[in-house]
Amino acid sequence: MTTKRRILTGDRPTGRLHLGHYVGSVRNRVRLQHEYECYFIIADLHMLTTNNSKEDIERVADNARGMVLDYLGAGIDPTLSTIFLQSAIHETYELALLLGNLVTVPRLARVPSIKDMARAALIDEDTIPFGLLGYPVLQAADILLPKAHLVPVGKDNQAHVEIAREFGAPLSITNMARSSLSPMTWWKAIRCPAPMVRAKMSKSLGNVIFLADDAATVRKRVHGMYTDPNRIRADIPGTVEGNPVFTYLDQFDPDKAGVAELKARYRAGAVGDVQVKERLTDVLNAFLDPIRERSAYYASQSGLVDEIIYDGTMRYREIAAATLREVKKAMGLTSALNRIARKAEERKKKTGTG
Repeated sequence: MTTKRRILTGDRPTGRLHLGHYVGSVRNRVRLQHEYECYFIIADLHMLTTNNSKEDIERVADNARGMVLDYLGAGIDPTLSTIFLQSAIHETYELALLLGNLVTVPRLARVPSIKDMARAALIDEDTIPFGLLGYPVLQAADILLPKAHLVPVGKDNQAHVEIAREFGAPLSITNMARSSLSPMTWWKAIRCPAPMVRAKMSKSLGNVIFLADDAATVRKRVHGMYTDPNRIRADIPGTVEGNPVFTYLDQFDPDKAGVAELKARYRAGAVGDVQVKERLTDVLNAFLDPIRERSAYYASQSGLVDEIIYDGTMRYREIAAATLREVKKAMGLTSALNRIARKAEERKKKTGTG
C-alpha cells in the first residue's frame, strides 16, 4: 500500500489549457506528482451547474481529450498520476446525494462564490438552480471519495474545502487530517494578464496563448500584446509594471539577469517594443517546444489518450467504492441493508425458494 499523501485537483473540460493554467496550477502538478499520490479530476459534472446546453455536453469528450493531451504535454505522467472522468464515477452521485441531506440551504447560501458563479453565468440570484447551490456539496464528494489530504484550490473555492472538512468527521472518513485539507498556502496561483487586451485572461475572449499554439500563432499573439500606451516611440521611457510582455518574461525567461537589463533599458527608452516582443516570442516558443513534442507523440498514438482516461477512471472507481462503503456504514445504511438481506436469506432457506 502507498504511504504517499493524496492530492485531489483538476479542471472543468471547457477547452484547451493556456499559459495561465500552466503558471497557476499545471507546473505545480508536474512537480508534485513525484511527491504525492495525485488524482486529477476531469470535472465535467461541475460544468452542468452553470452551463448545461446540449452542445456543451456533447463537446465534453473532445474537450476532455484535448485537456488531457495538454496535461501530458506539460509533463503529467499517467504512470504516476490518476486522471479520471468525474461523470463516470457513480459513487460521486451517490455521495453527493447523501451529503446533500447533511447540510442546510442557509449554510450553502452563505458561500460567497455561489453568487459570484451565478453572476458570471448570467444567472439571476432569485433563479439559482439547485445544482449550482449544491456545487460545494458535489465538490465535497470529489474531495472525500479519495480521502484527499491536500486540495489545491483558488481563493474562490476555499469555502468549498471548508464544507468538505465539515462533512469528514461526522462521516468517519479516515486518513483526513484537518490541517492538511485547508487550502494550500505554499502555492498561490499567478494570474498572468490578458495579453492582447486590458481584460481578464479568457478563452472565450480569445486573448490567451494556448499550450497547443504553434510558433506562428505565438508570435502573432505576442506581437498583439498591449504595452505602455504612452510610449509612441522607442526612445520614450516606458513603464514595466503592469506591462504583460514583461510579466510573461518574468515567468518564462530563464535569463533573469537579461530580463532585468531589458527592463532597465525599457525604462530608459533604450529599446523598442518590437525588440522586447521578439525576445518574448523566442522565449515562449523555446518553452513550448518540448510541450508540443510530447503532445504530438501522445496524439500520434491512436486511442492512447482515451485509454489513459479510461484506465484512470477504473482505478479511481475502486477507491471511490471503498470510501462510499465507509460512509454508508457510518450513516447506518449498510446495517439496515444487512438486516434485510439476512431476513430474506432466512426466509428463502425455510421456504426452499433460495
